[in-house]
This record gives sequence, structure tokens and C-alpha cells, in this order.
Amino acid sequence: MTEIDLLGYALNQFAGMDEEAFALSIPYWQKKHYRKGEFYNEYKNVCKHLGFILDGVFRTYYVNEETAEEKNVFFFTQNQIVVSYKSFVNQTPCNYYTESMVDSTILYIHINHMNQLYAQSQPWEHFGRLVAERAFNLAMDRAEDFLFKTAEQRYLELIEQHPDLYNAIPLYHISSYLGIQGPSLSRIRKRMVGR
Repeated sequence: MTEIDLLGYALNQFAGMDEEAFALSIPYWQKKHYRKGEFYNEYKNVCKHLGFILDGVFRTYYVNEETAEEKNVFFFTQNQIVVSYKSFVNQTPCNYYTESMVDSTILYIHINHMNQLYAQSQPWEHFGRLVAERAFNLAMDRAEDFLFKTAEQRYLELIEQHPDLYNAIPLYHISSYLGIQGPSLSRIRKRMVGR
């Protein structure tokens, strides 16, 4: 299966995108490789691309201005869409950094081409709505996780959503995402192994 076929399959699974509608977008997708530590999007920059991850791991984080501490907010892994959604839709500066954590490859499309597709195709308009719903749910789930779930429950969810994450990135990044210190994560992992 070629990379563009893989993308077509993923969009069909995600939004019921048919071949005819997907074909409209094929000329617009471009491939990009990111080295570890390269930014997909930076703080104060406007996000102009929506990406589909062929392989790799990205993290979205912000920097506490007083302590200079980095706080991980989201992870994106293989076959997921990576985008700073609010910045992308409103074409306003982003509040976060999105960085490649390992060597990664994406297919990406420019906002102008997305808007063109929305205007000319109902399936693409549907796709845009689903991406918006996914972004909203992701943000709400993240906020509610801290209100209603234990660190252990958040850890289990993270493993479920991104099974390969643990072999790919340093554990302190996972601790930051979970909002706990490294020793607490070690204890949680020991308990999981003991089950």
C-alpha cells in the first residue's frame, strides 16, 4: 500500500471519505520528514498545515513563563492527524509548540487547499467537522481527566491511545503529560506489572 493509499484508507475509516472525494485532495498533499527535535509548529506562529503522521511521535507542549518548565499537553502518533487546531482554523498565533520527538514523517495539506476542498465537496466539509469535533473532545477529555481521573487511570488511557509511546520517548515526558513526578510514574508502572 502506498503512503497516499494509506492516507485514503485512514480518511475513509475516520470520516467515510469515498475514493472520488479523496482523489480531489491528492495533488495537494506533500510529504515532509522531521528530525528529532524539529518543530511542526511553534509558539506564536500560525499553523498553516494539517498533517497525517505516517510514522513518528509528536508532542504538543507549552512553557511556563515563570519557571521555564515545559508541560506536555498532547501526544500524536502514527496514523493520527497532527494540527494546532485553534490556530489552524482561526489562522491566529498558536499558544503551544508541537515538536517531533523522534525522526518522523508526515503527509500535510495547506489551509488554503483545505478551504478549497471544504467549498467544493460535501465529504470534505464532513471531514472538517469531524476534525473539529475530535479536537474539541480531545481538549475536553484532557481537562476532565485532571478533574475526574487518577494518575493511574490517565496512564492506562495513554497506553491505550499510544501503545508505542513508551519505547519511543523518555519517561519524564510521560510524567509531564500525566502531571506527576518521575517516582510516582515508576510506582504506577510497578503496580501495573504486578497485576
